[in-house]
This record gives sequence, C-alpha cells and structure tokens, in this order.
Amino acid sequence: MLTAQTSGAGFTDLTAEIAKFLREAAAREGVVTLFIRHTSASLTIQENADPTVLVDLTTALNRLAPENAGWCHDTEGPDDMPAHIKTMLTETSLQVPVLQGALALGTWQAIYLVEHRARPHRREIVLQFAGSVD
Repeated sequence: MLTAQTSGAGFTDLTAEIAKFLREAAAREGVVTLFIRHTSASLTIQENADPTVLVDLTTALNRLAPENAGWCHDTEGPDDMPAHIKTMLTETSLQVPVLQGALALGTWQAIYLVEHRARPHRREIVLQFAGSVD
C-alpha cells in the first residue's frame, strides 16, 4: 500500500514511489497494478516534461464538472460532486508493464495521482505486482 499526501487539487507524481515498490519486490518481468481507494481522486499516466499539460488537464476537468452547476450532492462542499464526476471520467486503476525490473513507461510519461478535491487529503493506493522476481 502506498500512502500519498496531496496539497489540494492537482497532480502528484507517484512514479518514483512505484519504481521503489518494484525494486523492493525484486520485480523482473510482469505487470504492476495500481488501485486508488477513493471516489474523489484518480490515477492517470500523463506527460511529465511540460507542466502546462497538467494545468490544461485541470482546466479541462474543471470545465467538464464545474462547482457551480447546481449539483444536488454537496455534503462535503461545492467541490464534492465535481470530484466524483472527475473520478468517473478518469481512472481508479492502472496496469503498467514491468520489463527488466523497470516500469515500461514512455520517455515523457509519469504516473500521477489526481486530487479532485480543493483541500489536502491522505490517499491510499493499493499496489500489486504479478510476474517473475529475482
């Protein structure tokens, strides 16, 4: 289990922590599965070179699920229902191939936790490796 502290809405790069998990598991060839145990945060693989990509993605999600759209569910505040919609539009789990002990990500790819709530949260991500080990 990986625990990540977010600072509010935005992207948190988990790539290094997942690579550490694979080293500690002595992973060689296989697949790592990630699953976030929340309904107002998600996981994604996105570009890690230009930070404006993450800014634009945040803008797009906010346009798709704005806070002021008259949602019925607002138990935890005006960002509550938009956060659930943003999670539904993205992913709660990912699978990434592992080759020669390393994540088989592309040159400009990173694995991110996407916090959809305005305030900081402690998020739990279940990690599981299936494959051959050293």
